[in-house]
This record gives sequence, C-alpha cells and structure tokens, in this order.
Amino acid sequence: MAYNILGISVGHNGSAAVVSDGKLVYYLEEERLSRMKRDGNPFRAMIDICSKYKIDELIIGGTNDELENSIMPWTGESPYIALIRKYYPKITFTWLNQHHHTLHVACAFINSGFNKASILIIDGAGSKLIHDNKIDSYECESLWEGTEKGLDLINKSSWSPIKTTIGNNNLDNTVTLTKTYEAVTTYLGWEGIEGGKTMGLAPYGKQNINIPKLFKNGRGQKHIFIPQYPAGAIINQELNPIFQRNHNPKEWHIDPSKLTEIEADLAWQIQNDTQEEVAKLIEKSVELTGNKQICIAGGYGLNCVTNYWLTKRFPDLEIYHEAISHDGGTAIGAAYLGWKNYQPNTRFPKQTSIYYGPKYTHNQLESTLKSYNIMFKVYDIKPQNVAKLIAENNIVTIFQGRSEAGPRALGNRSILYNPTDPNGKDYVNKVKNREWFRPFAGSVLQEKAHEWFDMAGLEESPFMMYAMDVWPDKQEKIKAITHVDGTCRIQTVKEEQNPHYYKLIQEFEKITGVPILFNTSFNLAGDPLVETIEDALETMLKSEMKYMYVPELEMLLEKK
Repeated sequence: MAYNILGISVGHNGSAAVVSDGKLVYYLEEERLSRMKRDGNPFRAMIDICSKYKIDELIIGGTNDELENSIMPWTGESPYIALIRKYYPKITFTWLNQHHHTLHVACAFINSGFNKASILIIDGAGSKLIHDNKIDSYECESLWEGTEKGLDLINKSSWSPIKTTIGNNNLDNTVTLTKTYEAVTTYLGWEGIEGGKTMGLAPYGKQNINIPKLFKNGRGQKHIFIPQYPAGAIINQELNPIFQRNHNPKEWHIDPSKLTEIEADLAWQIQNDTQEEVAKLIEKSVELTGNKQICIAGGYGLNCVTNYWLTKRFPDLEIYHEAISHDGGTAIGAAYLGWKNYQPNTRFPKQTSIYYGPKYTHNQLESTLKSYNIMFKVYDIKPQNVAKLIAENNIVTIFQGRSEAGPRALGNRSILYNPTDPNGKDYVNKVKNREWFRPFAGSVLQEKAHEWFDMAGLEESPFMMYAMDVWPDKQEKIKAITHVDGTCRIQTVKEEQNPHYYKLIQEFEKITGVPILFNTSFNLAGDPLVETIEDALETMLKSEMKYMYVPELEMLLEKK
C-alpha cells in the first residue's frame, strides 16, 4: 500500500499537498474550496484529501505565529492534528512552522530537477524566530545550497527591532526587499500582498529624479519606509512630501485621468530597483557558492517581469523560477521534506506539470450540468467551432481536468478571448471588473513561441513565469495581450502537457493565422479561481460571460 504524506501550510494562501510513494499527486489551496481569497487553515482541502487518500503522516508548515499554536478544547490538540486524527487515529505528525524558508527551499529545489543549486528565498516575512528568549526576528531573504545530500543554509537576512548578527543570520531593523514592494503597493491603494498590480502599473511610469533613492545597502531607506512586521510596511509621507497627496488612490483605479505622475513613477521605480537588488543577491550567491544553477522562490518569485529581466541579465546562469513561489508552495515543501525523511535516497523528477487539483468524473460533471439546464443551453461541439466563436470576439471560458496549482490559469480554469482584438484588454477588464491598466497573458503553441516572442534563450514557459518581449513586428497583431511596454506574460503549450487546449489553439491558428489565445484566470475581480463546475457556472451567471467550453465532454454551454 502506498505511503502518503500530507503537507499543509496554515497561513495566508493556506494549502495542502500529498506526496505518495515519492511523487507529488495532489495540491490545492483552501481558497478554491472556501471561495475566500487567500484563505488560511486548509480544513476543506484536508477533508477532500482524506476522502481520497489514506494519510500516514502530517507535516505542518506556517510562520510560527503564536496563533498557529492554538489548541482545541477537551483534547488540547492542534485543530489540524485533531482533524486528521478523526480520520486516522494513529497518524504521526511534525511541526515545521519554525522553518518557513526551508519549506520554500525544498519546494523550489526539488521541483527544479537540479542535482545541485543555490536557492534564493525572497520573502516578505517568513517564520518568526526568537533568539536568546528576547530578540524577535522575521525571515526575509536567505541563500541556501541544495545537493542530493540535503539543504544547507549559507546566510539569512531577517527583520528585527535590534540590529545584530546571530550565527549566519543578519538581523536589521530596516525594511527588506519584498516589504518595500508591499509598501508601495499599499501606497497605491491595494493590499500589500497584491504586488502583481503594482508590477502591471510600472510600465506606465518612468524614472523620476524627484523620487528619492529607495534602497541603501540592500535595505529600504529608513526615512522612506516604516516597517510594520510581520504585516508589511508603509511609506513615510510625513518625511517625504513628494508622496503626500489629497486624493484617494482608488479613484484612479477606475478613472485613469486621476493617476498622478508620482504614483506611476513610483511603481516604475520600485519594480526597477527591486530587480536590481535581486540581481545583487544572485551575484552574491554565485560568489559564495560558485553554482551556475539558481532557484528562486518566496513571494517575490512570482514577479514575472523581474524573472524575464534576470534571464536576460544572466545568460550564463540557469535560473529556475518556482511556479508556486508564494506561501501555498510551502505545503509542497513540507510534504517533500516528510518524504525525504522517510526515504532519504529518493530522487524526485523535475516538475513538468502543475495540474494537481481534485479529479472530477464525467458523471459528476454531467450531473451538475443537468441541474443548471434551466439557465444554460447545451450543445455538442468540436474544437474548431469553439475557435471560431473566439475568433469572432466572444469570450469563451474553459473548464477541464484538474485545476492548476498556484495563481496562474493554464488552460484548465481559464477565460479565453481573441488576442487580435485591439479593444480586447479594455473589454475583458470591464467584464472581470478589474483595473483598466491590468495586462493579460497569452497561451502560445510551444513550437511557434520563438516566432512571436523574444524567449531570451528559454525553450519554453509552461507555467507563465515570464513577461517576455513581443517582437516589434508582432505587437499590433496581438494588441489585446501586448502590454504598454511591449511585453506579454506567456504560457507555452505542448500537446502532451494539455492536449485539449493545444488542439483549441491549433484550430484558432487555422482561422486567424495566430497560434496564441488570450488567456486569463476564470474568476471575477476579488474572487479565487473557480475550482468546481458549480463555481464555474455560478461565475458565468453573475457576469456578462456567455459561453463555457467543456472539452472532455465535447460540450458548449450558452447562457440563456
């Protein structure tokens, strides 16, 4: 019988992962089931797993927050242990919530397929560590070396009220890299964790000599950034009059005419300066370890603009950007470490797919669709007919297979549109109720990607981790997905990775000559990606979207 290890991450982006006989077989974030964005405490995901797998061991990850040690009445157990025990009374468990960065490291290094590499964790605030029972600190950036023998910490930078060095951990009371990005994101009117929006705004700005230098010695300038660890950081407007304003930034989220020069330029500056700081970390890692293979994870690792810039900056290095870099990925790291402890000599394969969500049978899909037959017409359909609908500027959602791990929609839970429509970006942003400036991604046939995008030496981008330059002569042809700076975040698609999606893109190319589909996540603004067919249908009903394609059933739904 298979030996199954369940790893969980209990904080924001709460998630659960199962490694079975040395193979990652399941991953799901709690928000997909609870429908609460970035939800923690992955109880529903754990229950779903327990209905499918016999769990032999539980590994619990988090950030060592005091609340993570809360206990249940009567038994005095952790709620996570109590839940699993009710299914499997003899379960063994391990707490790794004091090792947040180690979990990021394990996820990235093992998924990379490298035998030896340096691993950079660029995070906001990892585990809370207490030194000598008196000094609190929060992990921020760390450098590790991974080999077949294990993971070794080289050095770490942490935030602490006191500036000191303890072992190979450098404590400082100034704001670290990711928190500066969060501070700017907060200043621009979003939650600090929504840095992807700042990244999208950055190309609307430029270098501005009136904006003070943001970094000194790899840390945010003290007179600009006020730390609020672990929650984040804010900009000190009192000491920096240039950042003072008398309007609500949310006004320009809706009306572009309200966007000020300083707001746009600050977004540009933080994107530019943080990627320069990451480059310094990479140079330091090569200097200290000599490794030419680098893994990057932690929250900042999802910055696809920086990821592409680094690929061009360091053509002699092989850099792996973990697709599940955010805290959800620590559940995978926890399960991997549990398995390595159980079977130390296991060699994991390189990650080639991240469709790890729950499986749904044809009967389950058909039964649900029947219950919605009052609201939808149902047609038998072929991929060429769906491609024609998209080519005629219809939004078509797609629901198939197991859901994608991480924050990117990769053709199983996607909203699709015609990338050649010059008004496509504005139209789909309006339908999804997103900010006007937000760009969209493209899914391209892998063998045609080099014809449309400067791949910077990369052969593929299967997990949508790079915002690549669109060749200048192609930009007007795919205007809906070409950002204002001439880039597009892309997913390359091979037939063996996703046969239904690959076929649909092929059929779209036959009609339009363009081997690319406009692809965005199947959700509305503020909602998690849809997980179940019910989620998908309910999202359709509360939006302007009219069509949904279910390729496994060769079926198209049209809203009545």
